[in-house]
This record gives sequence, structure tokens and C-alpha cells, in this order.
Amino acid sequence: MTPRSAEDSDVVVIGGGAAGLSLAHRLTEYGAATVTVVEPPDGPLRPPERTWCYWDSGIDGLEEAVSASWSVLRLHGADRRPVNVGPAPFTYRMVRSTDFERLVHDRLARSDGGRLLRATVESVHGVPAGAEVRCTLPGGRSLALRARRVFDSRPLPVLPPARTRLLQHFRGWFVRTDTDRFDPSVADLMDFRVPQPSHGLAFGYVLPLAPDRALVEYTEFSGATLTTEAYESALGHYCRDVLGLGALTVERAEQGVIPMTDAHFPRRAGPAHFRVGTAGGATRAATGYTFAAVQRQSRAIAAALRDGRTTVPPPHGRRASAMDAVLLRALDTGRIDGPRFFTDLFRRIPAERLLRFLDGATSLREEWAIGLRTPVLPMLRTAAELPFVPRRSQPFASPGEDHR
Repeated sequence: MTPRSAEDSDVVVIGGGAAGLSLAHRLTEYGAATVTVVEPPDGPLRPPERTWCYWDSGIDGLEEAVSASWSVLRLHGADRRPVNVGPAPFTYRMVRSTDFERLVHDRLARSDGGRLLRATVESVHGVPAGAEVRCTLPGGRSLALRARRVFDSRPLPVLPPARTRLLQHFRGWFVRTDTDRFDPSVADLMDFRVPQPSHGLAFGYVLPLAPDRALVEYTEFSGATLTTEAYESALGHYCRDVLGLGALTVERAEQGVIPMTDAHFPRRAGPAHFRVGTAGGATRAATGYTFAAVQRQSRAIAAALRDGRTTVPPPHGRRASAMDAVLLRALDTGRIDGPRFFTDLFRRIPAERLLRFLDGATSLREEWAIGLRTPVLPMLRTAAELPFVPRRSQPFASPGEDHR
């Protein structure tokens, strides 16, 4: 295909999901570069509405897109007893993809060097002093976009070789109950009062939006996804028999799958072609959390470009990645009991420190203290065997974007 026209900008961002939009948002916020965001046109390539959640403190520039927040987090433990924690100064925040798109699209429209393009990306090629992105517009016309750097958030067709791989897969209902059933100030992050699979773990997840409205979700960490019918059955059991919600209306559903893997995700696909988001390793291997890491990396990339640096920082530090690899394999081998492990973390570690740990923002001393509150012998055994476990490739057709 020979392009009929070409356009230039400092940066081309491929993909309008959480990672692509977050990077475009920070680039315009920092005034770091002129940017063109390429999103798929309306049709099957555009994902359905999604929900992303994260924790943060203070002002982070996303306030216009935050639709709900919670100051108290709760976990229903493996022993069925609840653990309530106040993670101040953090709050847990929900962002809906439509609100986030509106925020970033408006910012692009108001900025001098920002642009949104609806097109299908066909290829990315290196050219002198940058890269060229070849696209097809909705009407069929071809277009070449040239940029000093291209940041690509499209999912990978095949995951890099890994020693361990689980899937975090989920289905959620936005429900409305006939009577008030929820406390809008409390978010249930993990509710282990659901039947556990033979391999991995399962939990409920409840984000109240009003006394009679909430996102209620069933999530598994396991090796394979379920059928839609199986998710629906699990959600029905959770809402009816565990939460006791009574009569309810399901207003909308969402479903997704995220890889949990200790693979090394190359951040560079070419001299000026970089991967971001899940494709660039932003998903936290042992928990599936992605959105907060995407924000940190987007800020770091924008600051680097503003200051004239060429490096793209990793989304997670080496210590965090090493700890995740151990925990992920310990979960996969069954050496540790997942529900009990996470329950003990929430009971034994101050919430603010635990959230910083999950974000990879703790010191070595803090991580050592947290490690002593985990099953030490199984974790040490797992750490000792990891260097001898071979890495293998596995296909993964369509990774989702986690809403945590």
C-alpha cells in the first residue's frame, strides 16, 4: 500500500486505551511534544466501555474523569472475617473509559500540537531520525504519519517467554437493587467468600456507586478463562447467596482478561518504536494492577521528552519484578494459599505501606519487613528454583486492560 499523503509530529501514540490516552494526556500536560493519537474507527476494533481503578493521594490531573472514590477498603478473609482499612492519604478511585476519553480528547483539541486521528494502523517502519506509521482512514485513503518517536499500546499477539503465567479474568455487573444494600464509602477489594477453584484463587469485588448501585465482579487468578455462562452463574451466586442483595437489575456488564506473567516485555520494538501499557510490561505480574503504573510511566516519558532525554523508563523496578516472579510462581505451584496470603497481608501490614508496596514504591527495608510477614520457607524455596525454570512462549490473543 502506497500512502497518498504524509504528516509529521514529534510523537505518534497508537491506541486509545488507558495507556495511549494516559501518555497523550501527560505529553500535552507537560508541553513535551506535538502528539497525534491514532485510535481505531468506530466498529469491531473499538473496545467496549471499560472501568479502570487505582489509588492515589492528592491532585493527579485526572479529577475530571474520576466518577467515584472510596476512603475505606475492605477484604473478606479466607476465614470469612472482614478486614477494614483506611489507606489515608490514599483514596481508591474509579475512572470510566468514556469519561477518560472525553478528558483527553478535549485536552488534545485545546492544545496547539495535539491531534486525534481515527484510523487503522497497518505498519510501523523505521525511517531516518524516527519512524513512519502507515494507516488506513475510514474512507479507505492511506496516510503516513512520521514522528521522532512512536509509542504503541496495541496488545501483543504472543506473550514473551515466561516461567510462570496465570490469567486474571473477570466479569462484572453494574447492578441496581430494590433497596439500599451498599455503603458508598467502602470498597470491597477482595471477598474470598466464594468457592475457590482447584488451581489459583477467586474473589468477589464490590465498588458501591450509591446505596442502591454498585459494580459487582467475580474474578479468578487461574490458568484459563471461563465461559460467559460460568461467570454469570458465579456472579449470581455471589450476589444472591454471599451478598444477599435480593431483587436487582443488571444495567450493564463488562468482562476482561489480563496476563499475569514474569515475562520480560521489551519496551523497544524498533529504534524509535516503543511499547507502553500491558504490551510494554506495565501490568504488575502478581496482582494484575496496571492503571497506576501506566500513570507513572506516562509522567516519566513526558518528563524525559520535555528534558531532551531519549530513554523510556521501565514501568516497574527490578526488585518489584523479582518479588512478583517469586509470588506468582508460589501461587501457581500451590505452595502458598492465595486467599490466606492476601488476607494476612491486609491484617499484618499498615494499609498505606501495603499500597505503596503494591505500587513498587517501598524501600528495601520496608520490603524486607513485609517479606518476613509472608510464608517465608515456601517463598525461599520458590526463589531458589526460579533460575532453573525454563521460559516458554504462549499465545495470548486479546489481553484486556485491567480496571485496577
